[in-house]
Amino acid sequence: MDLDDAGDLLMNEADILASTEPFTQPAVLLASVHNGITGSSVRRGPTPTSSIPPALKGSGIKVDRSLDSILDPRQDRPRPAKFSKLPYATAQTGLVYDVRMRFHVEAYPTDDDVHPEDPRRIHAIYEALRQAGLVWSTTSESPSSYYMGRIDAREVTEEEARLVHTKKHWDWIASIADLDIEQLGKERQHEKQDTMDSVYLSTNTPLCARLSAGGAIEACRAIMQGKVKNVFANIRPPGHHAEREDVKGFCFFDNVSIATKVCQSEYGEKCRKVLILDWDVHHGNGIQQANYDDPNVLYISLHVHKNGHFYPEGSYRDQRMFYGDHLHCGEGTGLGTNVNIPWRTHGMGDADYIYAFQQVVMPIATEFDPDLVIIAAGFDAADGDMLGGCHVTPAGYAHMTHMLMSLADGKVAVCLEGGYNLDSIARSAVAVVRTLMGEPPDRLQEVNPTKTGVDDTKLVLRQQSKFWSCLYPKDMSERLAGPQHGERMHDVVRKWQATTLWEEHEMSPLFIHRRQLSKSFEDQVLATPNYMDACPLLVILHDPPEVLASPDPRTGRIDLHNTWLTDIVKTYVSWAISQGFAVIDVNLPKHVTSGEDSQEHEDTDDVVYRTSEATQLLTYLWENYIEVNESTHVFLMGTNIGHGAIINFIKGNEDRAEERLTRAISFVEDVPFQSCRSATNEDLAKWYYGASLVFVGAKHDFWTSEYARKPKKRFGRMSKSEEATISDMLMAHIDEVTRTLANDTVGWRTAAVARPAVEEVDVVGITTPEPQRAPPVANFALSPRAQDLSTSAAGSPLRGGTRSPRASSPPKMPPMANLALARNGQPRSPAR
Repeated sequence: MDLDDAGDLLMNEADILASTEPFTQPAVLLASVHNGITGSSVRRGPTPTSSIPPALKGSGIKVDRSLDSILDPRQDRPRPAKFSKLPYATAQTGLVYDVRMRFHVEAYPTDDDVHPEDPRRIHAIYEALRQAGLVWSTTSESPSSYYMGRIDAREVTEEEARLVHTKKHWDWIASIADLDIEQLGKERQHEKQDTMDSVYLSTNTPLCARLSAGGAIEACRAIMQGKVKNVFANIRPPGHHAEREDVKGFCFFDNVSIATKVCQSEYGEKCRKVLILDWDVHHGNGIQQANYDDPNVLYISLHVHKNGHFYPEGSYRDQRMFYGDHLHCGEGTGLGTNVNIPWRTHGMGDADYIYAFQQVVMPIATEFDPDLVIIAAGFDAADGDMLGGCHVTPAGYAHMTHMLMSLADGKVAVCLEGGYNLDSIARSAVAVVRTLMGEPPDRLQEVNPTKTGVDDTKLVLRQQSKFWSCLYPKDMSERLAGPQHGERMHDVVRKWQATTLWEEHEMSPLFIHRRQLSKSFEDQVLATPNYMDACPLLVILHDPPEVLASPDPRTGRIDLHNTWLTDIVKTYVSWAISQGFAVIDVNLPKHVTSGEDSQEHEDTDDVVYRTSEATQLLTYLWENYIEVNESTHVFLMGTNIGHGAIINFIKGNEDRAEERLTRAISFVEDVPFQSCRSATNEDLAKWYYGASLVFVGAKHDFWTSEYARKPKKRFGRMSKSEEATISDMLMAHIDEVTRTLANDTVGWRTAAVARPAVEEVDVVGITTPEPQRAPPVANFALSPRAQDLSTSAAGSPLRGGTRSPRASSPPKMPPMANLALARNGQPRSPAR
């Protein structure tokens, strides 16, 4: 695409279709364009000013003075549908484009520091449409009804703009035209405002902003009047960040909201309900504010949010936060008509957007049943955009457009917002226009949404199911808040685990000091009775057991007979106990239940927070139960969050870890992968490499990073697992782990076998031998639940008998939460 071809610069109001206004708008003198003069015009007739504006931004933009390139309005105007029996199929798609919108430029433009909101944006789109043969020019074949029909852009009036903005806002924008270059650099919209919020000014800004808003109005009016079936409005500056009394984020007037209010006022019941779909990568805070309490405007925005750390969040004068999160659903009679789909990360692609459309956007939009659809079409989520960081392709935009065309009898107005890579916006716009004109979208190359995309979409679905009958499953918090007040299953499951481990292995809770103990911390740390003895100690820090269920798709209920609990960690516990090891089992809850549970859906606690909590817990256990015992070996084994806790503990306690820790074993699925490197101890990474065993899931992002080519020793002795989930990895690598633990403790087992039996006399004078503390390999008893795995683990020491030594004996003591038991069965206080 040659952006140097700027023949469109000669287009003006005389060269395009007359306005849909009931009066005729006077033309701009052609000479004013040839001479490079623009003006701050009034509504019904711009008047050239005597000052020469700055040159148009960007290289290669020239004025073609050939009159042959001027478009003839008699040839380029929209035409009636060709066939009465197929009125929509044979009607034209409209195009709004006015070259004067390119005159909004920086006061001091430079070629080496091009502002993202570049005047060439709309020219690049127009040129792409022209070269694709979708718009007519004098270099094309004879005009026909198969080209786009040109719709006149005109300036928005003060009355129209004030349907959304205040008079103060209108007057301030108008005043910009009277400022000189020095004043433009110092101008601020509000007192105590240090800088303008991502906005640059020029004397032509008021004219361009009025044309952009007026172009959006005329695009929608042309559809409602039946002149075209749909429209692409190639307009700038954008508008969806402009608030009631604030210009921000390259935006001056809220173009689509103004167009919405004008059409609702002018066409009444014919245009009562309007859907605004905003796929710009940034949240349209201005559109949300303008329509937040309007039940007849459904605003749906898909945008990068990053949990409140992506523009425009944090940029508001009133210090509001998280304005674009999923919890902002409207207010008053408009409750439920504001739908934010906030991506928590960059990198979202076609599959994520299409999934969100299928799950949330289209069901809600279909139930809303709009009379008009307006797309706030920012193309900064397009693959290649420098600000968005996402990967939506032209085919992805085409598919979204195609779905929206099924609404409102096909009345769709696409109004340009952001998008700053000239090639990306041009190709994306062409794909959207082809779809508007009736071409089917190209095939999607990626159809599987990311895990993050699914999670974010489901989060919105659960929230919006409160307001829309078409969304399932319904939120259960209202039902649970009544007499049926429930208990979260992760608390119930851990109680069951504590009971089971007590019955099978006499494991009991260790005391964990916390100022305020949540239910979620009861029974989280369980230990065998010999955890203070001179034997190997295995400490396992793991996520809660995995629950698999088949919920009712309508109600969300889970029947117990369709629910399964998998706990592969218990197999490791049983194996270690059968070998004579002491075990401390540490469950790391994904959510800490508060004292007054709201009974609502809760997200998993933040990874950083959970890792910090787990690190503190491990440090507490080390100081109070591990460092003071007589263990011959200490093994730390962690899954996901446990991995981070182990690494943090080692780096924070280098000498203590190197002295007592025999081996650190980690399983990492989808949390950040950490290295063990010290700024003061060069040998720590080498020691960790020799003492570690690290399994990383097949789909972890580490394997796509540059570190995967040649992993450093600070990452430990790594293995790429063929499995993707923690449960599958634990199952797949049980042989390797148990074999490693057995090899590490060969000396201890040998010494235990060689130790002579010591006779003791009990209270009635009967002589009995001391029981053997550590049975030799292949001569031990397994818990019944470990039987299946033990018989299938090739090369593993799991080859012994299958009976449980305690299966027939009653428990000596029931589980006691938050108590540490001494070997005599009496409660004792931990070391401080």
